[in-house]
Amino acid sequence: MFEGLRFKHWKTSEDESGIVVLTLDREGSSVNALSREVLGELNDIVERLAIENPPGVIIHSAKPSGFAAGADIKEFIEFAKEGGVLESIQNGQRIFENLARLPCPTVAAIHGACMGGGTELALACRMRIAADDERTKIGLPEVMLGIHPGWGGTARLPRLIGAPDALPAMLTGKPFNARRAKAVGLVDRIARPDELLAEARHLLKRPTKQAFALRAKAWATNTWPARQIIAPMVLKQTAAKVRKEHYPAPFALIEVWRRGGSNIQQRLKLEAKSVAKLAETATARNLIRIFFLQERLKGLGGGAEHGIEHVHVVGAGVMGGDIAAWAALKGFNVTLQDRELKFIEPALKRARAMYEKKLKAPAKVEEAVKRLRADVEGKGVAEADLAIEAIFENAQAKHDLYAAIEPQFQADEILATNTSSIPLDELRQGLKAPQRFLGLHFFNPVAQMPLVEVVRHDGLDPAIEKRALAFCKAIGKLPVPVKGTPGFLVNRILMPYLMESMRLYNEGVPGPVLDREAKKFGMPMGPIELADTVGLDVCASVGKELAPFLGLEIPQGLEAKLAANKRGKKDGEGLYVWKEGKPEKPEVDPNYVPPADVQDRMILPMVNEAVACLAEGVVDDADLLDAGVIFGTGFAPFRGGPIQYVRAEGVAAVRARLDKLAERHGARFKPKEGWDNPVLTQPLA
Repeated sequence: MFEGLRFKHWKTSEDESGIVVLTLDREGSSVNALSREVLGELNDIVERLAIENPPGVIIHSAKPSGFAAGADIKEFIEFAKEGGVLESIQNGQRIFENLARLPCPTVAAIHGACMGGGTELALACRMRIAADDERTKIGLPEVMLGIHPGWGGTARLPRLIGAPDALPAMLTGKPFNARRAKAVGLVDRIARPDELLAEARHLLKRPTKQAFALRAKAWATNTWPARQIIAPMVLKQTAAKVRKEHYPAPFALIEVWRRGGSNIQQRLKLEAKSVAKLAETATARNLIRIFFLQERLKGLGGGAEHGIEHVHVVGAGVMGGDIAAWAALKGFNVTLQDRELKFIEPALKRARAMYEKKLKAPAKVEEAVKRLRADVEGKGVAEADLAIEAIFENAQAKHDLYAAIEPQFQADEILATNTSSIPLDELRQGLKAPQRFLGLHFFNPVAQMPLVEVVRHDGLDPAIEKRALAFCKAIGKLPVPVKGTPGFLVNRILMPYLMESMRLYNEGVPGPVLDREAKKFGMPMGPIELADTVGLDVCASVGKELAPFLGLEIPQGLEAKLAANKRGKKDGEGLYVWKEGKPEKPEVDPNYVPPADVQDRMILPMVNEAVACLAEGVVDDADLLDAGVIFGTGFAPFRGGPIQYVRAEGVAAVRARLDKLAERHGARFKPKEGWDNPVLTQPLA
């Protein structure tokens, strides 16, 4: 059928019954990203299939990583720069629609990651079969890039599985696993991975008809009246989570679906125009930049072997216990040490709860539980490849611990501290092997926060740093290398924000107002709720360490709270009262008007400190700084990070606002060294 035709990215074969197998294997890439060239070849193949009309077609991937990763984002950026997004979207829609209209039955055989454009390719097939494997993930995560599905995802998915399942999937980007995909009707059948293609052939010959209940739901929730009723409800739910001016894509997606009629061409036209419009927004530009920053952080852990099998953690408090639990979850053997078993037992209990939530299968839960062992006597130190110190923030206590455990180390064992603020030049004093000592600063809660600061000092062996970066990758974290100065990167930038917010709180600005203003800027959580969540004791400890270095004062009121055992969420009371893990925020007088500069007073100290960190080389470059602050503090992702924010607002404008704050409120707002850095005036990425 394809004699004389040669393709770079597709392999074609035909079995004895005439079924054609199309194997996607993008040349020179470990994943199948759908570039214009890949789609162009698919178009040629589809044209030939339309003429030949074989008894069936199977589309699958030769990549171990999965079916397809989606559109080629680098190409998308170029199209956006050249104003070619609409044409690119329409081209992909046309090819997938031609595939959908083939007279012969088509099956997408899915394994591994099937994301974005890959899912839209599968949706253009008449049937889908998925490998029954935990690595199979099928999703449409385009909202994470500030756009929404554009190659037919919004046009086809709701009609296939119904709006109640399709809309949340597209609005959150959360993928379906194989069994969930089967349950909602996204795939017609699941199969063992080693039988995927054989079962795909069976499906072609004996198609599975979707259950009547699923077909009925899909039809009923996509009628015109249903869309007009459901869309406002979903809009309200979405608006409660994100602001339209910050993240327009979810709202645009709902509107595209609401307006979409029974004609597929009309739905595709609406979809293409909407994506092209979103591609021009600053939100899309910044979120796509963050995607590449995330990929860069993942890449920092590549190219080296960590050589770590056994991790020993000293300190079974919230941080130490959760670091140990996470490492065991990710397959490492872990020993957890503290003074008495009663201090370790709560950590083991939390670990089991996490394993049950994440792993679900009892056998897998028990395997993880067995990998995490209590070790009161600290015997694991001598057997470990990596020892992580996670005791309280006191330099002398840490020195005493190092003196006790370092003599037991293996020759190449790494010692890491989880200190959040103490300079490593201070902590490495007296060590026998300072070249194998560094910081691995995790963030609370460990299971949710993706960033780990890999903290350097002048005597660190570069090979040890590479092993530490590789370890971070192995446990699914994003590492960012930072200088071992006080507060490193994240806490140094976060503390001025928290301290100024506390000052405003003491001045009488209600906590809920401060939280609301911070969220208006785009922070995921307000500073008062954040302080309670982190713990007022932690804020006070880090604040005392950093205040002299940053020229700040510790706000009044913290000591009284700590003396009364009101440290925040963990005690049930701090600045707020907490019930069932949620703060009870007091009502604010509706006539209350906050100071006009309240948002600048909270946010600009972070930006000012970020500029100083860049000037001092706390991180290697501006991109790593923005990545660290976004993934470590949640700094408004749609703004692209503090340095990107300065570029967007303009250096002169931000400096003028700082000068105004300094004149009105004190020298702590004066612009720091580094505002003349040419990096700040570079064009927006």
